[in-house]
Formats: sequence, structure tokens, C-alpha cells
Amino acid sequence: MADHATTPNDGPRHHPAWRALEADQMHTGRRHLRELFADDPDRGTRMRASGAGLELDYAKQRVTETTLGHLIALANQCRLTERRQEMFAGERINVSERRSVLHVALRMPRSMRLVVDGADVVTEVHDVLDRMGRFADAVRSGRWRGHTGKPITSVINIGIGGSDLGPVMANAALRPFAQADLECRFVSNVDGDAILDATRDLDPAQTLIVVSSKTFTTRETMTNAQSARRWLITGLGDESAIARHAVAVSTNAEAVAAFGIAPENMFGFWDWVGGRYSMDSAIGLSTMIAIGPRGFADLLAGFQAMDQHFLETPFAANLPVLMGFLAVWNRNFLGAPTTAVLPYSEHMHRFPAYLQQLTMESNGKHVTAAGHQVDYDTGPIFWGEPGTNGQHSFYQLLHQGTTIVPVDLIGFLRPTEPVGDHHDFLLANLVAQAQALAFGRTEADLHADGIPAQLIPHKLMAGNRPSNVILAESLTPHTLGALVALYEHSVFTQSVVWGIDAFDQWGVELGKQLATTIAEEIVAPTMPTLTHDSSTNTLITRIRAARAAAG
Repeated sequence: MADHATTPNDGPRHHPAWRALEADQMHTGRRHLRELFADDPDRGTRMRASGAGLELDYAKQRVTETTLGHLIALANQCRLTERRQEMFAGERINVSERRSVLHVALRMPRSMRLVVDGADVVTEVHDVLDRMGRFADAVRSGRWRGHTGKPITSVINIGIGGSDLGPVMANAALRPFAQADLECRFVSNVDGDAILDATRDLDPAQTLIVVSSKTFTTRETMTNAQSARRWLITGLGDESAIARHAVAVSTNAEAVAAFGIAPENMFGFWDWVGGRYSMDSAIGLSTMIAIGPRGFADLLAGFQAMDQHFLETPFAANLPVLMGFLAVWNRNFLGAPTTAVLPYSEHMHRFPAYLQQLTMESNGKHVTAAGHQVDYDTGPIFWGEPGTNGQHSFYQLLHQGTTIVPVDLIGFLRPTEPVGDHHDFLLANLVAQAQALAFGRTEADLHADGIPAQLIPHKLMAGNRPSNVILAESLTPHTLGALVALYEHSVFTQSVVWGIDAFDQWGVELGKQLATTIAEEIVAPTMPTLTHDSSTNTLITRIRAARAAAG
């Protein structure tokens, strides 16, 4: 297996295609979408692609076929095909940690085989999935009983980052598919209010906690887990009750056993699964309990369908590649610093937050994979809220603000549960927003509508705001898996073009290290000698004084 200590793609600016894109930006990048549609009225029928049950309309992006040709050439010059193959083959493309990146193995069917370091990882994955399935079925059917003999009616997933964002997003998105008599709650924030709110109205005798921490040492997760453990023991009156009310998603068997969890109730995963790519691993145990093993299998099938589309489809029709190309174009050549994700589905309200970690932790990098400082922008800031709520909040800035924000509008052609004409109006809003962002409202339009002259500057909308529209037939487990994989592979495509390592996250570590020291100084029985900067020292002193005053 190859180790890529350096990469042949150490930044894209030296490639001929990058220079061609810079030239194209001087031409295409300065043209208005009104002009692009006027010159090419059929672009809306051609600039479309589909795969894995998803449809992408990118006709309202500020690109032409020439632009796309240059982007494809850039991908070839950056060796996207080779990098993609290395990932799927299990090579150590996470260069700073010398690890394979194999989230794609988590959803490979049982019939496939992938050997990494002498082990067939697909067999190992399905061994864990089978154990998860048996446990989920036992909880869902009532065969798994708590310490007092009562069935489980509530599940609390305790994690943070990738151990929380994926499960909480999936649970919200797939709520119509969840078992009605099982409630799932999620705790990630170390703020004590989070664990109190999650447990306040629950019966410990009917509650199961899932502690999700690979190392079983993550400070926030274990602080919350210990509080949940005390809540269970207080409510059940017996420390041994933990064995019937807690399970772990971890690889630290010793720490898990010390917590009181039986070894057979620990579900493991591997160092080639990054946290933000882990929702389809054992981290998804709470999701499987909610929607059942069959629903979880459908979720995995959606991931796998998009994996195959990404692996096999030519770049010009490849959804993740096209979205990755457009992200590079908007970031590096149109100068857009952010991207808004706007799902027109209330159940997808946590999807933008999930994508924040996936995209910003992956591509928020300032050096190439070889460790050289970049001299171009990398990952954009991701943010968003569901439509139509956002239309009455931040869309004002999208339409008339001074910063161009590309948007992804996500919609489903059929509602999961029809309610009157709600869904027709919801989709009408999605289509209308894409149109308004692209074409705006001209001075001539306003004059024709009889708008008074003094109001025209206020009602003028420049348009020319780029957007993607992503449609699926309906929001199902399969659709959700395909959507997540779409963004995973788009992020990977961008990272290959930028020559960065999308799979480490060293920027997360410094704050954790400093917090450990500061926490010790805050709770020290006597005032420690503080050696930080004057602002940090003052803040610690102020917090210690408040603690002393509160007793």
C-alpha cells in the first residue's frame, strides 16, 4: 500500500487549466445570468445531471460549457481520477496521520471485498452491522429490558462533533420512518443544561444511553456520560443497572468496562473512519434503533449508490464532481467566501449544521498536503436554514446584500406525509427563489410595474446570484444517504483541486489542549500562578471569583 508523504498536486495555480479559468473569469465570470440565458436559451435543459436518485440543475451557475471544460481539464491535471481510486482502494491519503480514508467501505455490500493491511474491511464492517442490527431489533421489539424489567422507550445519544451531528441530523430527517414508541434525544454540549434538559422528564428505568466516543476520553462526551450515569444510578438505586441502560460506540474496551458497560455491548469502528464521515458506522447506532436495521440498510444503499455514481460516471455528468467544480469556481474565481445550503424541508433542518462540519473541518486548511502554505482560498464557510423560514430572515442579504452568496436549494418532489396544499406552495417558493436570485428585478421591470421612481433604487435587485437546485423524489433513508455522499465526494473533489488533506483536523486540537489546562486552573483549590496573556488571566480570575461567590 502506498503512503503519500507528498503529493504530485501541490497546489493548482501552476496548472494550465487554472490559468485558462482565470482568463475565462475575465469573460464569463463578468457576464450576467440574464445574458447567459439570452445567448443560450436551452441551457436550462442541458445543464442538468442525475444519479443515485438525485437531480442537479446547475443552469443558474455563472458558467458556460467552456468554463466546465476548463474545470474538467483542471481535475485531470490535478489527477482526480487517481486520487479517487486511491481513496476507494484504501491507500493512506490522510497524509498527516498516515491513515487510509475508507468511509466508502462502511456502505459496501456484503458481497464486495476490500483488503487493507491484510484484513478484509468489508467483512469487519458487516460483522459490526450485524451486531448492531441484533441489538437494535432487541430494543425495538422490547426483548431488551432495563434493570427493573421494563422495556426501553427513550434513547439518549451522547457524543460531540461527528459522534453527534450525523445521528441528530439523520434522526430529524427520518423521523417519519422512526418507531413511534421510541424517542431519541441527543446531548453534545458540555453545558450542564443540555444533559438536564435531555433527562428531566424521562424515566431512568426505561432509558438507554448510547455513549459515542472512539477513545472514551473525549472531555465533553465523558463529562455528559458521567452525569447521565449518575442520573441512572440515582434513579435505579443500583450501580450494576448501568449494564442494562448503557452501551458504547468506542474502541477503548478497558474504559468502557470501567464505566459499567458489558464488552458485548461495545460497538467498534476503525481509525480509517473520520468523525465527520462516521454517521453510517456504529456511530449510527441510535439511527438504527430509531428506523430499524432495514431502514439503516436503505440508508447505506443510498450512500453506496452515490459512491458508484462518483466512481463510474464521467466528470461532465458526475454530480459530486460537478458540485465540487462549481464550488472551486465560485470560491476562487468569483470570490464568494460562503455557501448557503437551503433545504426546503422542515425535517432537514439540521442538514446545514451537519454540512458545516463536513465541509469546513475537511477543507478549512492553510497548507497543502505536502505542508506548503497555500496562496489561494480554500474551503468556503457553509451555513443555512430551511426554506421557507430563511426567506423571512437572511434572504434579504442574499438578494440585495453586497456579498455574493452561492446557494444550494434542496427539494423533494413528494412530501413524506401530505398536508393539504402545503407542499405545492413549498416547492413554488424553492423555484421562485432560484429564479429571483438569478435574474433579479431590473429598473425596466419596476417601471413597467408602476413602481414610483423614488422607490426604484430600494426595490431593484441585481440578480446574478448563482445557485444549484437539487431535487429528489422524496426524503427517504436512501435519499438521505445519497445526499450525504454527494457532499462528501464534492468536498473530496475540491480538496484534490486545492491539493489539501481533507481528512485531518489539527485545528480542532489547540482549543482542546488549552481548555484542559484552563479547566484545572479554574477549579484549583488555591489560586494558581497564571502564565497566560493578561486577557486570559483576567477571565480566569473573574470566573474563579464567581465560583467562590456561588459557594
